[in-house]
Amino acid sequence: MACKTKQVGATSMDKIVYQPIKVETPKRPAGQTDVVNLVTPKLETVRVGFIGLGMRGPSAVQRFTHIPGAKIAALADIRPERVEKSQQILEKAGLARVPGYSGSQDAWKALCEREDVDLVYIVTDWETHVPMALYAMEQGKHVAIEVPGAMTMEDIWALINMAEKKRLHCMMLENCVYDYFELTSLNMAQQGLFGEVIHAEGSYIHSLDDFWKAYWNNWRLDYNAKHRGDVYPTHGMGPACQALDIHRGDKMNYLVSFDTKPFKGKKLYEQLTGKNGDNFQNGDHTMTMIKTEKGKTMQIQHNVMTPRPYSRMYQLTGTQGFANKYPTQGYTIEPENISKDDVPNHENLNSHGFVPEDVKKALMQKYKHRIHIELEEQAKKVGGHGGMDFIMDYRLVYCLRNGLPLDMDVYDLAEWSCLVPLSKLSLENGSAPVEIPDFTRGAWNKVKKYRHAFVD
Repeated sequence: MACKTKQVGATSMDKIVYQPIKVETPKRPAGQTDVVNLVTPKLETVRVGFIGLGMRGPSAVQRFTHIPGAKIAALADIRPERVEKSQQILEKAGLARVPGYSGSQDAWKALCEREDVDLVYIVTDWETHVPMALYAMEQGKHVAIEVPGAMTMEDIWALINMAEKKRLHCMMLENCVYDYFELTSLNMAQQGLFGEVIHAEGSYIHSLDDFWKAYWNNWRLDYNAKHRGDVYPTHGMGPACQALDIHRGDKMNYLVSFDTKPFKGKKLYEQLTGKNGDNFQNGDHTMTMIKTEKGKTMQIQHNVMTPRPYSRMYQLTGTQGFANKYPTQGYTIEPENISKDDVPNHENLNSHGFVPEDVKKALMQKYKHRIHIELEEQAKKVGGHGGMDFIMDYRLVYCLRNGLPLDMDVYDLAEWSCLVPLSKLSLENGSAPVEIPDFTRGAWNKVKKYRHAFVD
């Protein structure tokens, strides 16, 4: 598969257009419409069934014991001892034990079939997300799926089609969009503090040397061994896409990816599995660049192999300001864009360095997001990645109870997860540009700006 070129005469800077590799957009099934800004009937109590009680599942069960209007209705895991561990979490919280399902590969299906479950919360390995979510939606349940939501284009479209067919919520559990710095910076951007946001960066840079053995049946390292590309993009993609209003006024058009060879990955695989690693696929470091319809850009990186400080490389570049989280938190704001009544040292600002620490603190207090104003203290007490997980779960339940659009919809799931297959396609074709489909199939501009929904 090759990348075609053609001559154009638009500007002196655009003499050659590289035609991206075409990616098929299947026709929407007859009788279906998009679910942009989907609202569903209010649920006075959100009854939740959890599938997958290994690394992340028990902490999710624990968090839901603190969420008003949520009721844990059922638990499922292939291993009975994991179900029992979560039953004990309920008992410790003063709650009754609930029906549990385990012992076979399909035990979870009975949970999805229960009439007293409204939401199926899926916390399993990547390759089982989609069959579980599809079956749950077939049974009339809303679904929330751990990241990434889907790993192939076929599975992405299957989730979209099912969500549209059933008019049900299908949300990916991307917690990083609720990080304190990222959500505060998003609020700043939405209120114009950075001018027009033209570029966003994100990543998942996290050495997993201490964690590989904790994944059941070695599923995560095995996936990296078999798949090239950015296989875990959503922690970087989520905050970047929200800041750029993706499918709420803009859309991603194409991407280009680059990767290193698996210098460490091959050796690590051989050490941990005893198998030959000559065919290890995932590069130690992968980079993806994305261009949007409105001429904006994103850069997303993935590296779980080499020793580096943890980083999601969160950055927003605007025409009047800049936000950066890793390795140093800071803001750069043009002085005329800040009122002297809002921050100290108003005159001591410039556009080529971070604002002083006291100014940064004043800005973060002034632009603290409503979600954090309401939930920050409780989130820090309940925990989950510093409170991000609790806020994510709380907002999911809040929106379902009040009949509001969710903070993340099935198209976000698709857009943020699509780097898994599409970065691989680019890499396997010499880092050629690859088209990113419009997963809304025409509805990307129906909502003009990304905003969180509230009752009032």
